[in-house]
Amino acid sequence: MQDRSRISPASVKELRDKTSAGILHCKQALLNTEGDVEKALELLRQRGLAVAEKKASRVVNQGIIEAYVHHGGQIGAMVEVDCETDFVAHTSEFKELAHDLALQIAAMSPKFIDSDEESSTEGDEDSQQTYLLLQPFIKDASKTVKELIAETIAKVGENIKVRRFVRFELGN
Repeated sequence: MQDRSRISPASVKELRDKTSAGILHCKQALLNTEGDVEKALELLRQRGLAVAEKKASRVVNQGIIEAYVHHGGQIGAMVEVDCETDFVAHTSEFKELAHDLALQIAAMSPKFIDSDEESSTEGDEDSQQTYLLLQPFIKDASKTVKELIAETIAKVGENIKVRRFVRFELGN
């Protein structure tokens, strides 16, 4: 493990900018990965997924409905995204997630939120297009929509679920 004094503030800031994780979490991740920012980023992502899994059974009965209409008015989407408290539903991170999900739905036209058979269909390209949570995120294809939600769960500290969505396309 690397000495604490050898972790540069610039590395901590870079990792924090990429993940929005707390300063102490970023510093600890950098210590655990001997100062390697990319490895620390992956470690924080894994921890975010672990946090999301722990919170998955918690009840979500608050949230927001976000709507997006594409320029020209030909395509639109509405999504209900739920969380545990009204407080989190009004945070900028949660609102940004809901907006990004509405954009994703408008752009990628998923049919379902997820599948009970996710593990058996994960590599299947059709499944990635059919199931919202398996799709590559349109703003960052290095992660799936499910990973995007897990990152937001780690940031806000509450369980988050996509309850339902609808996509409209003129003439269809």
